[in-house]
Amino acid sequence: MNTDEFRGLGFVPQKEIVYNKLLPYSDKLDEESNDILAKIKANLGRAVQLRELWPGVLFWTRKLSTYIRLYGRKFSKEDHVLFIKLLYELVTIPKLEISMMQGFARLLVNLLKKKELLSREDLELPWLPLYELLERILYSKTEHLGLNWFPNSVENVLKTLVKSCRPYFPEDATKEMLQEWRPLLCPFDVTMQKAIGYFELFLPTTLPPELHQKGFKLWFDELMGLWVSVQNLPGWEGHLVNLFARLASDNIGYLDWDPYVDKIFTRILRSLNLPVGSSQVLVPRYLTNAYDIGHIVLWVSSMLGGPSKQTQKQLSGLFNSITSFFHPSNNGRWLMKLMKLVQRLPASVVRRLHRERYKKQTWLTPVPDSHKLTDQDITDFVESMKQPVLLAMFSKTGSLDAAQALQNLALMRPELVIPPVLEKTYPAMETLTEPHQLTATLSCVIGVARSLVSGGKRFPEGPKHMLPLLMRALPGVDPNDFSKCMITFQFIATFSTLVPLVDCSSAVHERDDLTEVERELCSVSAEFEDFVLQFMDRCFALIESSTLEQTREETETEKMTHLESLVELGLSSTFSTILTQCSKDIFKVALEKVFNFATTNIFETRVAGRMVADMCRAASKCHPAESLKLFVPHCCNAITQLTVNEDVLREEELDKELLWNLQLLSEITRVDGDKLLPYREQCVKILQRTLHLKCKQGYMLSCNLLHHLLRSASLIYPTEYCSIPGGFNKPLSEYFPIKDWGTPGDLWNLNIHWHVPTSEEKAFVFYILDIILQPELVKLQRHASGELEMPRDDILQSLTIVQHCLMGSGSFLPFLDGERITDLVPSLVSLGETALYTGVDYDMSRENYRDAICSVMRKLLHHILENSEDDTKSLFLIIKIIGDLLQFRGSYKHEFDSRWKSFNLVKKSMENRLHGRKQHIRALLIDRVMLQQELRKLTVEGCEYKTIHRDLLRDLLRLSTSTYSQVRSKAQQVFFVTLGSYNFCCRDLIPLVLEYLKPDRQDISQQQFKGALYCLLGNHNGVCLANLHDWDCIVQTWPAIISSGLSKAMSLEKPSIVRLFDDLADKIHRQYETIGLDFSVPDGSLEIALQIMKSKNPTTNLPLPTSEEIEKGVQLQQAKNIDSVLKYERLVNSLLDSLNQRNLPWKFEHIAIGFLSLLLRDDKPLPVPAIRFFVKSLNHDALIVRKMAISAVAGILKQLKRPHKKVEENPYKISGCSEHSEILVGDRPDNQWMLYDSGSLPRTKEAWVACAFVEKTHWGYYSWPQKLTLYAPVEEQPKLGLKREDMTEVEQIIFDHFSDPKFIEQLIKFLSLEDRKGKDKFNPRRFCLFKGLFRNFDNAFLPVLRPHLERLVADSHESTQRCVAEIVAGLIRGCKHWTFEKVEKLWEFLCPLIRTALTNITVETYSDWGTCIATACESRDPRKLHWLFEMLMESPVNGEGGSFVDACRLYVLQGGLAQQEWRVPELLHRLLQYLEPKLTQVYKNVRERIGSVLTYIFMIDVSLPNTLRTSSPRISDFTARILVRLKPLMDVDEEIQNHIVEENGYGEQDERTQAIKLLKTVLKWLMASAGRSFSTAVPEQLQLLPLLFKIAPVENDDSYDEMKRDAKTCLSLMSQGLLYPQQIMLVLPVLKEIAGSTSWHARYTVLTYLQTMVFYNLFTFLNNKEAVHDVRWLVLKLLQDEQLEVREMAATTLSGLLQCNFLTMDAPMQTHFEKLCKTRLPKKRKRDPGSVVDTIPPADLVKRHAGVLGLSACILSNPYDVPTWMPQLLMDLSAHLNDTQPIEMTVKKTLSNFRRTHLDNWQEHKQQFTDDQLLVLTDLLVSPCYYA
Repeated sequence: MNTDEFRGLGFVPQKEIVYNKLLPYSDKLDEESNDILAKIKANLGRAVQLRELWPGVLFWTRKLSTYIRLYGRKFSKEDHVLFIKLLYELVTIPKLEISMMQGFARLLVNLLKKKELLSREDLELPWLPLYELLERILYSKTEHLGLNWFPNSVENVLKTLVKSCRPYFPEDATKEMLQEWRPLLCPFDVTMQKAIGYFELFLPTTLPPELHQKGFKLWFDELMGLWVSVQNLPGWEGHLVNLFARLASDNIGYLDWDPYVDKIFTRILRSLNLPVGSSQVLVPRYLTNAYDIGHIVLWVSSMLGGPSKQTQKQLSGLFNSITSFFHPSNNGRWLMKLMKLVQRLPASVVRRLHRERYKKQTWLTPVPDSHKLTDQDITDFVESMKQPVLLAMFSKTGSLDAAQALQNLALMRPELVIPPVLEKTYPAMETLTEPHQLTATLSCVIGVARSLVSGGKRFPEGPKHMLPLLMRALPGVDPNDFSKCMITFQFIATFSTLVPLVDCSSAVHERDDLTEVERELCSVSAEFEDFVLQFMDRCFALIESSTLEQTREETETEKMTHLESLVELGLSSTFSTILTQCSKDIFKVALEKVFNFATTNIFETRVAGRMVADMCRAASKCHPAESLKLFVPHCCNAITQLTVNEDVLREEELDKELLWNLQLLSEITRVDGDKLLPYREQCVKILQRTLHLKCKQGYMLSCNLLHHLLRSASLIYPTEYCSIPGGFNKPLSEYFPIKDWGTPGDLWNLNIHWHVPTSEEKAFVFYILDIILQPELVKLQRHASGELEMPRDDILQSLTIVQHCLMGSGSFLPFLDGERITDLVPSLVSLGETALYTGVDYDMSRENYRDAICSVMRKLLHHILENSEDDTKSLFLIIKIIGDLLQFRGSYKHEFDSRWKSFNLVKKSMENRLHGRKQHIRALLIDRVMLQQELRKLTVEGCEYKTIHRDLLRDLLRLSTSTYSQVRSKAQQVFFVTLGSYNFCCRDLIPLVLEYLKPDRQDISQQQFKGALYCLLGNHNGVCLANLHDWDCIVQTWPAIISSGLSKAMSLEKPSIVRLFDDLADKIHRQYETIGLDFSVPDGSLEIALQIMKSKNPTTNLPLPTSEEIEKGVQLQQAKNIDSVLKYERLVNSLLDSLNQRNLPWKFEHIAIGFLSLLLRDDKPLPVPAIRFFVKSLNHDALIVRKMAISAVAGILKQLKRPHKKVEENPYKISGCSEHSEILVGDRPDNQWMLYDSGSLPRTKEAWVACAFVEKTHWGYYSWPQKLTLYAPVEEQPKLGLKREDMTEVEQIIFDHFSDPKFIEQLIKFLSLEDRKGKDKFNPRRFCLFKGLFRNFDNAFLPVLRPHLERLVADSHESTQRCVAEIVAGLIRGCKHWTFEKVEKLWEFLCPLIRTALTNITVETYSDWGTCIATACESRDPRKLHWLFEMLMESPVNGEGGSFVDACRLYVLQGGLAQQEWRVPELLHRLLQYLEPKLTQVYKNVRERIGSVLTYIFMIDVSLPNTLRTSSPRISDFTARILVRLKPLMDVDEEIQNHIVEENGYGEQDERTQAIKLLKTVLKWLMASAGRSFSTAVPEQLQLLPLLFKIAPVENDDSYDEMKRDAKTCLSLMSQGLLYPQQIMLVLPVLKEIAGSTSWHARYTVLTYLQTMVFYNLFTFLNNKEAVHDVRWLVLKLLQDEQLEVREMAATTLSGLLQCNFLTMDAPMQTHFEKLCKTRLPKKRKRDPGSVVDTIPPADLVKRHAGVLGLSACILSNPYDVPTWMPQLLMDLSAHLNDTQPIEMTVKKTLSNFRRTHLDNWQEHKQQFTDDQLLVLTDLLVSPCYYA
């Protein structure tokens, strides 16, 4: 940081945008930024102190955001900290309006973004306020009731905010967080997801090493243990992975991951969900909860390196095992994931390397040297990724991912990556038949271009490839293949940007200090000229084949198609890049060539002409002087000669030559302004001749010329983009271009040549305006005042000229000025605009043409609207001109956006992430500086609103509501853009827009009405007038929208109008966010605001607010709060009034009710009339209204809920146990008192009162919360069951309606109607309504409802049953605080009711009753519901009502018990005891249900770390009992057939039949638990494995009975299970034992099981040598099985295991197979007539076949390449082509497969074989026996 600058600014800036220093007027910027910053500090501080959140604080925080966008963080460290602290205070204001909160949060994130700027010493932020904010918003208790409306984006904004604040949490934060969230860790409860989510978000991982004891060491082992012990991927596992990934990345070298590496990689591999084997059943949860690739990549790249190298070993293993999935012939849902992995991993490693080797050290913990990546680590990493990436180049998803991966790999090890890519590229350039190959390889070479060209130590021969590649790419410029053409342009442009195209061949003789490579490059560089000329020939050919005559019929459009415009863009940018990079000599040749081409032909001006003109423009841009000397005189002469004759001016169709020359001239003048000055007379002459041509095409081209002349002279822009400052025109002795191949630009010495308008150019611009613009304005002025008649075409022509003049000279014309309109928003702070200097000093002495144009246009506009409104073309132009008058300063926003986008794309494709520090090529850096200049020009928000703007906006509004729809829509677009630029102008315009909607106006046409509605609706990203988040505006717009339903212009017959109202209502509902009523500012922020105002550098120039001002601020703020409440009530009342208007169409009634329902809030009850309206609407005729009313009344009841008092309890005191310090989870002595115990249920009033009810199910499972709060005793609670006279007015309204039998009868009738047949479900909104009624009014309404419930429950219709279920659930949840007597009474009535319901249950209603009971039991102490549980437990499976009712009863019971999780062990035991004898059920539906119930019974039996043995039922005991009953099946060895008739026959059936029935149910249980439980009980399942193998069928056949299919599914699911290392040695013996079974089906199925199991636990197996050995033994053993199918399956399995590198093809295995192959078979003898069969001993044949199968497996395990051992094996195999069957068949299959998979790259693979082998092979593959 140099000191001059420090003196200029007065402080050391934190980090500014460097590009500002390179602007031509950079010397003025320090003063400007200090001035703006001082204003921001003064006004922001003042606004906070005067407590003016809106508009003051909001306005100035926006200014601060803009300041950061323009200057970066250009303020001192102390200011930075103060800004952050102030915004932190503001964000965490409890009642802050949500849209303000989001605005502050986004700015705060922006301030905290670069965490290296502030260390933990500089800043500390508390974590609790953020947690409270998230809890309040993301887990809002009132949002689901419609009392709060949050935007969708709020979740991401808040999470990003926490991420940004995380590094600055205090050191004790970790401990506090663990205390806060540990009690939520109950794995059966939704709170688990919440707790782990909070851990992932909040836990700080960037603490310095000395604080690790207070950081991750407090939780690492605990959470890691949890992760390792979960097997079935619950929803929260992904959050844990994200947390570990972040931990690993922030603490490289401080954590030893080695013990976990194989577990991590096994899980990563499983998470990719790759398919294995043919018939795999996927568990759907594996797809939805899979890990996030971004975090996996971070984790892996952070574990690499270090002393042990474990991670790299496993990573190579991972890529080896999945490489074949990358082959282009494979495709599936998993492919996207794999591609993402390949693309992001190298990027992540590069990022890490950059951090370790190149990045400046910051306060963040550096990586210790012992764990930095060594060169060897990098080489190993690149080697392991090379293969998959090269395969991914040709993937179905496109080559982009691979190109990005290669770009990063080439930065690290170019010599490993680039040669194989080139090997693929050269042949691809030769092939004509596979264009995809070419596009894929070229895009990859573009990715590695920079590494290739710059060569460097590692890859010195890289640059040699450049010219051959360029020359061979030329044929790609092909008019017939669009995508090839575009990628070729990109390819050529990329290389020519990197390399100066200078012929240095003479340097070989002149200089003697060259290296070998440099000498070679010198001699090659002689071909550059040749390349450029050939490229031009190609382009000319392309142009000639795309002229209009060739590509279109006469009738089609004249415009360029989208593809053509892309080609045009590619062509012109590539050509201009080449010319920029040429030496002067090559340029001259090229210029000559292009000049001849352009002047000897005449082109049509639409397609070909544009391309040629572009090429000429490119030439004149590079060297204007030389080019203009050729072109201008030529064009001017031609045009002058062709227009000598006066008649030409009046011709409709002009001569082609004239048009072409005009076009050429208009394009070549887009060059450096001062180079044009010598030709000004000629150009002006041409303009005067051609601007008034009759032919539109002619005068448009002339206007372009005018525009370009003005633009070139008046804008500020860089004039050259060479890759080396100063160009290449120095003699070779001084400057040697070869050294600059691929060098980055030097940011500090860019030496940009700027074009800054000189006084001469200014004079020229105003001269043109005076002689060309002035006369047109005079004409139009006279026409507008009625003095001069002008035909429409002339008006259009004049307007076009005016528009082009404005576009050309916009940057010279000062903005429109006028009086400020100040009365829109009162404020105690100044809300002024900040003017940015953009390099132009306005000349105030000259006429301001902007004002002149403005006044003429307004007059003309009114004249046209009055007299000839159908002249739409002129109106279009006027609209465009008004837009430019308001906004235009020399560049357009949309152009800027697309340039910014393309700049970012180019930057990405060529950046060097490894070295960082902005090492981009020079052209890019210049482009970025230019963008900075444009950004300053376009920054317009927060402009003052002046009278002239008001006039123009009113004109636009008039146009927006005019007759013609196209005029309207164009005007509306400009209108919306303008609304966003001026402060508070919306308030001024809303009343004007609403005028058109007033119902009493008679003079409004339908067009005006529609126009006004569109103005309210807004466009998709701009302001929406109907929904500004501000009471003043909504109070006007919403009621107006409703009452517009009575307007004469409104007609519901017109679909367009109906659609508009739908869109409006929809947009308001989508975008509405609850608007604040409380705008108070906490005192904490006042202190910081004061510090900001007092801070120096820059010093604020405002005095501190006086005490009177502060007092006034407090009063105003209180007044604003009161005013907001008044406006809120006024809005509600006016909506109600408009609802009561007669004749209001139904549609508007619905919209109004929708608006009303948006106005429910949690901090203010609805006004009484609205509540009365909603309660009445519960019985409205329209269903949609009833639905809204139900939601609204549920919300209103929540507003009226009385708070219940809570008291703190000590759980250890209740249980009488002592506290324990270590973590113990599960059933402990100190949480026994909460469990359900039928011996001590609260059955009497005394027991009920004495019982400490804990409603939340998760409390106490993992640990107790710091403060356990329970409800206080009844006498301290608010009184329930009030008399009517004690109620408030609102409560009386509700009470009266619901006590009225007629109202209730009608309500129940409506509630039990069906809505959409078969689609209806239990409706939580209705449940909330009833819950609220019974909670707030005690049992007051029970007597009225009772008869209805009893009547409905007897009716088994779907909708009536659903209605009962909703009310019953509401009753049970609503009676939470009732007294014991009332509850007891309630259950006396409910139990029989539910019993009846369960007997009447049907297919349609069973899920509703399940939901009902589950909802009723949710978050309730089980001891409170003992009546319900005892009733459900009576006898669920008793056969009454048939099997279906049994299954339903179980389902309902399961719903209740599942909600209670671990707190009802006694009930689970009772249920299990009750079910065990019934497991032999005959009916399938009951079996399935029992299977599901068993899953929930054993759910609690988990093996998580620190967990005590559960007192709920355990799987191991159950399995032991089951096995005893299955024994009859275990002992037999034959296959088990299912031959039981489905009927419950009496009489003792034999044991075996019973066992089969039992087995069917057990299978259902195994299937259900695979997807649901957390951990799989492997040891227990293994005991059942042998049985499953016996049953499972081999083929896929649907005709098999259910038992076989289930067994197969079970095996598939079990084989995918995650195994712990200790379990592997349990599985293998079982498999070995089954492999010896007599049933070949079982032996066959072992193999399919083995494939999946090994792949899904790959690294765990590989870590265990013995296990690998066992698997190998097993497969080789089954290769020699006597059953042919088993042998073939074994071969497939072997090939799979070889392919994923689980086994290797080593010498012993090869010799083993070769030995088997050589097993002699006896010769065939002539058959005796008597003997029927051949007498080959089967054992020998099997051995020989096994050998052949083994060889075949080895060959098929390498489908995409040819290892060195393969040719020999193929020869060995071919020797067996004439053996007996089945050997011959195997050989044929293998050869045909080999041929199929190696066909694509046969040219490459051929190299591996000797000539003799090739002969044999060709013979084999096309020999007659192949077809035999």
